[in-house]
Amino acid sequence: MEWLKEAVDYGIIGLLIVMSFIAVAIAVERFLIYRNIGTEEFTDKKVLKLRLTEKLHIIATIGSNAPYIGLLGTVLGIMLTFYTMGKEGFMDTNKIMVGLALALKATAIGLLVAIPSVVLYNFLLRKARVLITEWEIGNGRERI
Repeated sequence: MEWLKEAVDYGIIGLLIVMSFIAVAIAVERFLIYRNIGTEEFTDKKVLKLRLTEKLHIIATIGSNAPYIGLLGTVLGIMLTFYTMGKEGFMDTNKIMVGLALALKATAIGLLVAIPSVVLYNFLLRKARVLITEWEIGNGRERI
């Protein structure tokens, strides 16, 4: 069961860190596109909408799943703590607290990934909707 500690530390937490880098990278890329896009270049609202919402689903997926991945790390960490307690019998409370701290670290990191991802997603979605509305105003109609 010692492999479980490495699975939580390197597997779960590593995955969450990679997910956070992906979310931030996509958010920066989208922000740069939104800043430089000319809505007047588009003749069709649907094409504009597709261009603006491209890759936003990845940020939303990361934001909604990061807490669950963190929770998985917590469950695995608690399982490891209980396994160690059962195997060693009487245990020092310091060892128990260290095991539980490891478990809760995964949840905390999951939330640290999820919260900014959801904020970035909402910010970018709002910006996309503003650009679509500007296109509608500039064209005086809504093309279906």
